[in-house]
Amino acid sequence: MPSTLIIQSHCKPLPHPWLAPCINSIKSWAKNEGFDYQFIGDEIFETLVPWVLEKTQAQRVIATDLARLKCLQQKLLSGYERVVWMDADFLIFAPERFHLPTYSELPENYALGREVWIQPKDLGENQSHKKSPKYKVYTKVHNAFLLFAQGNAFLDFYTAHAERLLKKVSGPIPPQFIGPKLLTALHNVVQCPVQESAAMLSPWVIRDILGNGGPALDLFRAKSNDAAAGANLCSSLSDSAALVDQAMDKVIARLLSDGAI
Repeated sequence: MPSTLIIQSHCKPLPHPWLAPCINSIKSWAKNEGFDYQFIGDEIFETLVPWVLEKTQAQRVIATDLARLKCLQQKLLSGYERVVWMDADFLIFAPERFHLPTYSELPENYALGREVWIQPKDLGENQSHKKSPKYKVYTKVHNAFLLFAQGNAFLDFYTAHAERLLKKVSGPIPPQFIGPKLLTALHNVVQCPVQESAAMLSPWVIRDILGNGGPALDLFRAKSNDAAAGANLCSSLSDSAALVDQAMDKVIARLLSDGAI
């Protein structure tokens, strides 16, 4: 079998038409790289024990954060040398520059995605009347891209503690509780290896891309350690006015055409 497996997952039918070109970009890239590719539907939740499903029944995004880790563990146990998770709203727009690190480049045998999150400083206020809102940046890691190879010491540790924290928590659970929040907390302590080309775009960066430039995009570029070749497009925010389907169609077309942010 090929040594590398690329995994994606989402419920069907897809809730947004623009997810299809994102998924196709991953499938095409994986084929060209000679990697196996697998798309998993709701059966991904079969990896979870009943109490997890019960506790997250109103927040399936949290269940998915744990289920992806269980799935990655299973695929490594099945014999793959490397397994890579990419969210369904992850777009590879520069496939010629999107390369997985070699084993010599990644001695820790795993890597996380890079999140440079740009948002207005006064996010809680109405921004519509402000011509030039001030922006702030949060440099973090994300789980929309996860790479784990045989021999890594992180996946089992992360999975076990994500499940333990989920079991202990009571009351409302933040959507990113065992995903980017926990990953970033761990990263801040141990400095996890990061795939800098696997980025994440906030709605304000996307707006500036569509507007041919702007302060949010400038800040994203200034704070990014490397030029992105793929990015998570935050479908979880697409029900808001920030990311309507028509805008997402346009930004995907722009990114694929330009091959850069």
